[in-house]
Amino acid sequence: MNSSTSRVDPKLLELLVCPLTKGRLTYDAAAGELVSEKAKLAYPIRDGIPIMLISEAREIKD
Repeated sequence: MNSSTSRVDPKLLELLVCPLTKGRLTYDAAAGELVSEKAKLAYPIRDGIPIMLISEAREIKD
């Protein structure tokens, strides 16, 4: 994964919430994802743009 794929404006990250739970997201720079622990979903970041669609999110397995 290159840096342009995963780079996101930090101010934008402060404003985003999980569309399912409306809860806080954490940024996983290594995976290039925004993670909702509550929903157990990881939202991808493509070309620096968070894809905040539940249908695009990856389910996190325990």
